[in-house]
Amino acid sequence: MTVPPLHRGNVAVVVPALNEALRIAEVVGGALEHCDHVIVVDDGSDDATADIVSALPVTLLRHPQRQGKGAALRAGFAEARRRGFAAVVTMDGDGQHRASDIPRLIEAANRHPNCIVNGARLKKRSTQPWYRRLGNDFGDWGIAWGCGYRLVDSQSGQRLYPAGVLALQDVPGEGFVFEAQILISAARELGCGVVSVPVETRYRSADSDEQFRKSHFRLFHDLYQITSHVVGQVLSHGDLADVYRRRRRCPPVIFDPGMPDPEPERAPSPGTPQAG
Repeated sequence: MTVPPLHRGNVAVVVPALNEALRIAEVVGGALEHCDHVIVVDDGSDDATADIVSALPVTLLRHPQRQGKGAALRAGFAEARRRGFAAVVTMDGDGQHRASDIPRLIEAANRHPNCIVNGARLKKRSTQPWYRRLGNDFGDWGIAWGCGYRLVDSQSGQRLYPAGVLALQDVPGEGFVFEAQILISAARELGCGVVSVPVETRYRSADSDEQFRKSHFRLFHDLYQITSHVVGQVLSHGDLADVYRRRRRCPPVIFDPGMPDPEPERAPSPGTPQAG
């Protein structure tokens, strides 16, 4: 059975938002330039985020109290499934992700079906604070053990999830842990690979007048939460020797739309889907 290609009409953009009044209008406006449907999940903001979004032609879901990024993404995924979308692109509400990369993620998904497409912050990486680069590299190493293959920028919030991943039930983990766990669950239960599309790293810097709110990611606290969760997943899954061999065999897959790619590269797969 042929799977219809993804396009702006059957892909929804999901934006989890917590106190994003500074740039949420810009983020939503940019997303609407590339996708017809945007779902914003206001996770208990106490600023003007909800008021700004309610005036825009998008779907607004509201949590009366903060529940964390994992809960916001679950709510957005459920709404996208209810409306019958074939895939979801996630973007943070702080303006860090460029909406102009959405078509590139969709192109990569059409080229690599049954894969999560990751917007990997590989361009202008020198602007990323050193401690964030260190945290990202450490996270990539740990999550690769859970997935059974290597990947880059496993903590990026700009991703494309196909419908099968959206339908996964009982994905454990709250907050930022959810974004790590869904990669592991998709690999183990669905045999999903991860394909990375290089995108620009964007942070507040002396060389730019762009304004970004302070990150909600607490480096040591959240990295510890992610690491301890992933270690538990890896140990509970067992057969570490086999996982190590598969990691060694499966390098990261990077697809850059618009660049020469004469030989389509197969995305890594952990093999036979397993419950986990």
